Amino acid sequence: MSRYGMVIDLRSCVGCQACSAACALENQTPYWSNKWRTKVMDIQKGEYPSTGRYFVPTICMHCEEPACMTVCPSKATFKSDEGFVLVNYDTCLGCKACMAACPYGARYVYDKKDVAQEKEVYGEVSQHKKVHVDKCTLCQDRVSRGLEPACVATCPTLSRQFGDLDDPTSTVGKAVSSGLAKPLRPDLGTKPRVYYIY
Repeated sequence: MSRYGMVIDLRSCVGCQACSAACALENQTPYWSNKWRTKVMDIQKGEYPSTGRYFVPTICMHCEEPACMTVCPSKATFKSDEGFVLVNYDTCLGCKACMAACPYGARYVYDKKDVAQEKEVYGEVSQHKKVHVDKCTLCQDRVSRGLEPACVATCPTLSRQFGDLDDPTSTVGKAVSSGLAKPLRPDLGTKPRVYYIY
């Protein structure tokens, strides 16, 4: 079975936010409340004239050892057979324990106002019908249909690559096995499946 993951190349990300827009449309994230499953941080380093500007896209890391899952009192956070870390919206209590446990700040509450606004925006096809904690799913539904995640498919600079981390012939497999791509905060022991090229 494939061990899906993502590699994000920070050297080519231009901070255009196309990934955030594609994700918002695909997954009905509450952009009206400035809540996103994927966002791009604009980081300035150093003092003028030797400043550096970096764009760092962030999403759920779909950890092999997810801290969010172990603290969920209703077991709403779970791992799929493919290893995607997901949330069962029907059983999520919205207690935010998972938000506190996630060291990557990858979750947010889809609150009552967001649910009401979504119904106005999307009508009968709205996906989020009750309060819950939401996060990136790596577009599991798209992947199951043989498609890439929306953020990957829309990236104009190909900064995001998705595939089987254990496949030595795939772009992501090569980047990870060579050591070129590295996880954020490996010291935390969560074993992220999202890697970055610096």
